[in-house]
Amino acid sequence: MKYIPFVYHASYSQLALPSTHRFPTSKYHNLYQHALKHQLLFEQYRQTPSPIDKEILYAIHCPLYVEQFINGTLDHKAQRRIGFPWSNELVRRTLHAVNGTRLCAELALEHGIAVHLTGGYHHAHYDFGSGFCIFNDLVIAARSAIDAKKADKVLIFDCDVHQGDGTATLTQGHSDIISCSIHCAQNFPSRKQQSDHDIDLDKGCTDSDYLDHIRQILPYLIRLHQPDLIIYDAGVDIHQHDDLGYFAISTQGILDRDKQVISIAKMHNIPLAAVIGGGYSRNEDELTLRHSQLLIAANQLWL
Repeated sequence: MKYIPFVYHASYSQLALPSTHRFPTSKYHNLYQHALKHQLLFEQYRQTPSPIDKEILYAIHCPLYVEQFINGTLDHKAQRRIGFPWSNELVRRTLHAVNGTRLCAELALEHGIAVHLTGGYHHAHYDFGSGFCIFNDLVIAARSAIDAKKADKVLIFDCDVHQGDGTATLTQGHSDIISCSIHCAQNFPSRKQQSDHDIDLDKGCTDSDYLDHIRQILPYLIRLHQPDLIIYDAGVDIHQHDDLGYFAISTQGILDRDKQVISIAKMHNIPLAAVIGGGYSRNEDELTLRHSQLLIAANQLWL
């Protein structure tokens, strides 16, 4: 394969938020432009998702919650817990983004690797959203791949700095979806849930410590569970200068992590669907650079 298939929709960055809001909505468009400019991705290999079908959401989420979010009738407390003010733009963005991860998983199963330029909504639970996450794209993509008989078992390998608490609760009844979260013990959410595998690392975790854990845990999980697909949340909020992260990981450390994950998946011949996950900084160029490490790693190792 001579290219990296990827998924992107313009709605990802078309969300008007107050200037004081900490969510960097521009980062998706910035990364897309950066990737094309530096030939990390190529426009002819972009796939554009359609809005997800509500029936697919109902398979993972409470139908009443789904309807209330889409129709804008969630109560103020529930909407506030999500972290975004409700708008038609938010609904449009959400429905395209969640389906984008489904599409990314399909592309990975077909081509061996694929990247989604958003995704990683791991704080979304059965009947409520939290922490900028509305519907859990990771679990939906895993369930869809299994239901379509394209995989018997899927590993969600979550390297965002925050625990994937929604993924943990949503996969507890699904023995064919394995959840692993490698996160900061002292970070959001304050009340952790039980993933199949939780790796709690302390504040100030360094490159060498972090990479040692990746090197050990991912091959172990592959041997133990023998997944047919890995959905990888490549959050960069592990960075030492991230606004919401408490780790001490360098930009080089992010690249090394991504290279490790990709090389381990490739060595075991397991398709890898990567989402860019969390990353928070007022410095847009810095944030783009951090997220682009995933694309650099993919180009170096997969092509």
